[in-house]
Amino acid sequence: MAELTRRHRYLVLGICCLSLFLVSTDNTIVNVALPSMRADLNASVSGLQWIIDAYTLVVASLLMLGGSMADKYGRKRFFLIGTGTFVLGSLLCSVAPSLGWLVAFRMLQAVGGSMMNPVAMSIITNTFTDPKERAGAIGMWGAVVGISMSAGPALGGVLVTGAGWQSIFWINVPVGIFALAMTLKFVPESKAEHARKFDPVGQFLIFAFLASLVFTIIEGPAKGWGSPLIVLTGAVAVGSLVGLLVVESRIEEPLIQLKFFRSAPFSGATVIAVCAFASLGGFLFLNTLYLQDVRGYSPLHAGLYTLPMALMTLIFAPISGRIVGTMGARVPLLVAGIGFVTSALMLTRLTPTTSFAWLAVAYVIFGISFGMVNAPITNTAVSGMPRSQAGVASAIASTSRQVGQSLGVAVVGAIVTAGIVGEISDGFTAAAVPAWFVIAGAGVVVTVLAVVTTGRWARATADRIDQPVLV
Repeated sequence: MAELTRRHRYLVLGICCLSLFLVSTDNTIVNVALPSMRADLNASVSGLQWIIDAYTLVVASLLMLGGSMADKYGRKRFFLIGTGTFVLGSLLCSVAPSLGWLVAFRMLQAVGGSMMNPVAMSIITNTFTDPKERAGAIGMWGAVVGISMSAGPALGGVLVTGAGWQSIFWINVPVGIFALAMTLKFVPESKAEHARKFDPVGQFLIFAFLASLVFTIIEGPAKGWGSPLIVLTGAVAVGSLVGLLVVESRIEEPLIQLKFFRSAPFSGATVIAVCAFASLGGFLFLNTLYLQDVRGYSPLHAGLYTLPMALMTLIFAPISGRIVGTMGARVPLLVAGIGFVTSALMLTRLTPTTSFAWLAVAYVIFGISFGMVNAPITNTAVSGMPRSQAGVASAIASTSRQVGQSLGVAVVGAIVTAGIVGEISDGFTAAAVPAWFVIAGAGVVVTVLAVVTTGRWARATADRIDQPVLV
């Protein structure tokens, strides 16, 4: 690929960030529309969970495949196909006649999203050849992840109130078409000199593990944890995970390079991503039901209530990137972990009449935490692999985020479902208390790993890996 001018490089970065904004916002914008969808489509709480998790589950399952295939066959080509598929899926979601069709079209959306996210990061990494300039570009990318996901509920509230829940999908169509046109004109084609071979067994086992695990968690409360179906899907999840570890350790070019997890900073960043995004997924799911079903707010008002969180993420995401560049990952990760714990513990005190001041403080603390956590995750993951495998590196970090969000929604939804008898508004606050403690527990894990994976011992484990890992 020929050297691009500085202006052209940043134009490519802007195009890639636009695609990321589309995909990441779609992860969270749906939350604020859930009560409206439930009313129109006659959906249960588990049905609402599937509207979210059908998307994140497919994205998580296919991200690594999308990154490696794009490295091999052409990043621009896969980026265009992914964007087109995402736009088509969005259009179909907006006209879905039933819950089942909406879930199916969300899965189609996710196929496109799985091709856009890691490919865009790979394009960025190979466009910015200067290490310092590349670090800045990756920092901007990480900031967009946090900003877009936290802004989703507020944007969704405006759209749902003004034009119905279908509008959260309509908005993707013109933006996606614009991204397609800009990509065709300005993004150069590139490939890896040596991309991984297709690993069909590993790909199948990843999907089997995630699908069976999420199904078990979501459907367990309704069907019974001892029912034959739930026992079977739980066994499939365990068997698939064991099989994945065995298979990936024995082939020459696996979909998941297990050796990179010998690096404490890299493996720690993966677990932190899961915990942080599980916290986000659970936080948004619980707050949507609380604000609209318990407090009776409109989608617009519910979205506006989350603005303190979104604003804090907007402010602190770039600050976190600068801190990582100058001081390392420990400080922003500690702030994030302690903040997640504090915010979740505050929200265990929710009642149907909790003051806005109490909510605002909890939301501000959560927003600061989420803003601080993204930059160290992204930098550690991408810096832990060679440039030629940037798509796979980004895919591992992105997969961890998607897995975390899927598990967060599944777990807190299962807890609430098990604790509610009758209408959601009747016993939601009491049923949600254990779910908030689970989110606090995820924050404790982030805090511990912030210390364990950023010290001298952790750096020594990274040095023993073939490629350097940034801490």
